[in-house]
Amino acid sequence: MIENVSPKKFLGQHFLIDENISKKIVNSISLKEFDKIIEIGPGKGALTKYLFEFSDKLILIEYDTESVEFIKSSYKKHNPNIIKQDFLKYNLKDILSQTSKNLILGNFPYNISSQIIFKILENYLLVGSLIGMFQKEVAERIISKPNSKEYGIISVRTQLLYDVKILFDVSPNVFFPKPRVNSSVISMTRKKNININFDLKLFDRLVKLSFQQRRKKIKNSLKKLDIKENILEDSIFGLRPEQLSVNDFIRLTQKISNETI
Repeated sequence: MIENVSPKKFLGQHFLIDENISKKIVNSISLKEFDKIIEIGPGKGALTKYLFEFSDKLILIEYDTESVEFIKSSYKKHNPNIIKQDFLKYNLKDILSQTSKNLILGNFPYNISSQIIFKILENYLLVGSLIGMFQKEVAERIISKPNSKEYGIISVRTQLLYDVKILFDVSPNVFFPKPRVNSSVISMTRKKNININFDLKLFDRLVKLSFQQRRKKIKNSLKKLDIKENILEDSIFGLRPEQLSVNDFIRLTQKISNETI
């Protein structure tokens, strides 16, 4: 039986050690509403221990061998359903379906937290909700609005598909080892009746190209696309990317795709 797990720097592990914070995260959403609950990176089970009431719908995904063995041995009576995989490489279609209400939650490793978000966005039809701990700076970028310095690619792409908000902030003192940054717990709830009536791949490309040169006007950032001159006459191309809302980026996508004013 593995009695302890050493936090591994290369995995970005900071174990949550405050029971009150663990309970607050778990209690921030009604778990009984979901068909599947996926915890990413359970580590030593700080959140997991409060999820076993729903063990029939709980699936744990953990990459660290030591953590997997710890969970299996420490919570043996619950017979945890734990998958030893790198979440970023795992095919969520193997465990989730579009017809189910699915939740992802976790105290996410800070070194891959943005990648986790983009993975979920790629699988938005499978993931209805998320509750997660992020570095505060990343959380603020996710929820930020136009005309702010935090507003960027992750803001636009996330808010296209999800309603997002910060639930509460968390001190470094509740982790071992202590991170050098503050943290925030955020919630993401997939928007109802999402109508993707535009080219989503083009949308993502436009957002990425625009914010790669965020100080430039849109028309200069998008030169690679060889957009027709009559399209560029629209006033939207005279704006900088942080001035565009999600709906503006949708309109931009439709305009370029249809090649109409």
